[in-house]
Order: sequence, then structure tokens, then C-alpha cells
Amino acid sequence: MDLTFDDLLSTGAHFGHLTRKWDPNFQRYILMVKNGIHIINLEETLKELRKAVEFIQSVTSEGGDILFVGTKKNAKNIVQEEADKCSMYYVVERWLGGTLTNYSTIRKSIKRLMLLEKESSPLYDNVTKKETLSLEREMIRLQDLHRGIKDMKGLPDAIFVVDTNQESIAVDEAKLLNIPVAAIVDTNSNPNLIDYPIPANDDSIRAVKLIVSEISKAICESKSIAYPEGKVSLEEAVPEEEDLSNETEMGDESEIAGSDGKQIEELVVDSSKED
Repeated sequence: MDLTFDDLLSTGAHFGHLTRKWDPNFQRYILMVKNGIHIINLEETLKELRKAVEFIQSVTSEGGDILFVGTKKNAKNIVQEEADKCSMYYVVERWLGGTLTNYSTIRKSIKRLMLLEKESSPLYDNVTKKETLSLEREMIRLQDLHRGIKDMKGLPDAIFVVDTNQESIAVDEAKLLNIPVAAIVDTNSNPNLIDYPIPANDDSIRAVKLIVSEISKAICESKSIAYPEGKVSLEEAVPEEEDLSNETEMGDESEIAGSDGKQIEELVVDSSKED
């Protein structure tokens, strides 16, 4: 793994949420508090990322499948692109309850989609124009819902999640089925629920891109395939007002931009040197 402390620092991966929104179980990954927000210890991020990469490589090197999950607006394009690069499955639209725990029903829905996609399907025999339009609308809806898992033949061997709070149902289903979970975990989440937590700012588009691409590269390496270097458009992946930090929630309670932001970075670097 070639990722460095400075790589993470440059993306704002160290910015957490407001201190009042933290999960106490995250304490071991917190470096300090600055201007009312928690600062994540990036040395811990690197250590945990290495563990996650090693685990995922061990799964995929034996032919296992990883399911990428990331439905939040500022991450979905990245998750889809990186999953495509390493030929893995993904969910980026909406997590359907029972996707894992009731997979047989999901497969039936996918089979229905495959029938709808065939022009020669008997579903289109002797139907009116209105009924045909209705079937086409159903096909489009199912294509959106099952995009990324249509070709998945069975349950994944592990899942990788961006934002465990938003994808809590996916995490719960995986835990019920004893499917290991690796995830980017922010300060407002409980890392104890995750098998391989990666402490980082899950609201930073650049931090998410950096970490997810590292997972994708690790999978490609384990499968002995080349990692495509194509880049996702950040403008498509996130609204213009998105920042590197979680400050969209902060209002006037915290100022982390400008000189304060620079001071935080300096403090993080100084602290890591002391360690």
C-alpha cells in the first residue's frame, strides 16, 4: 500500500464532526479537539486501512466477491467507478431491505428484470401500447434498483461501506449473516459494529475517493489485473458547495477554513511527529 499520511492529510480525512455529535466508542481514533470539532488521528487511519486492505486481498485472492455500498450523493459515483474498475458488485442507488437477508426474493426480482430486458420476452406478447409502456417503466425502475448487483450469483464474501450510519441496514444485514464488513467510519459512528473500521471523514469527496480507490487497487492486485487510472468527475460526484470537512453541519459554531484549517493541519503533523 503506497498511501501516506500526507496523502490523507491533503484530502481533509482528519476532520470529524462537531464534538456534540460524536460517538464515544470512537474515542481511540481521536487525536484532539479543535474549534469544537474532533480531529481524527491519521496514523490510526493508515493502520486500520492496512488491515482492511490485507483482509480484502485475502478474500479476493481466493475468488471471493466484495460488495461496495455507498448511496450518499457525494460518494455514489466514486463507489460505482471504483467497483467497476476491480470488477466487483455495488449498490449506489438505494439499499433495498432484505438485499442480503432475503436474497432469494431479490434474485426473483432480477430474473423479472432480465425478462423485461429481452425484446422477445413473452411478457410483451399480446399487450396493448399502454401495457407496454407500463412494462418499460417497470424495467427502468428495476434497472436502477439492481444496478451493480444484477450479475451477482450469490451472497458476497464481504462488504465495503461508505458511511455506516447511512448504510446501517446493510451493516445490520451483513452482521446477521456473519458477512465481514469493512467501512469508512466517521466520528459520529460506532466503529465497534464494524469488523475492519477505517476512521476518516466520510463527507470529504477527496478522502472517500482516496480510500475507496486504495481498496479497488488492492483487489486488482490480488486478482493480478491492471488497475485502470480513469478519474471520476468531482463535479458529478458532489455538489459545488461540498467542502473537505464536515463543516456543512457546523454553521457559525466552528471556523476551520483559512488560517484555522492550516493550523489544524500543522497540529496534526506535529502530533504525529511526537508519536
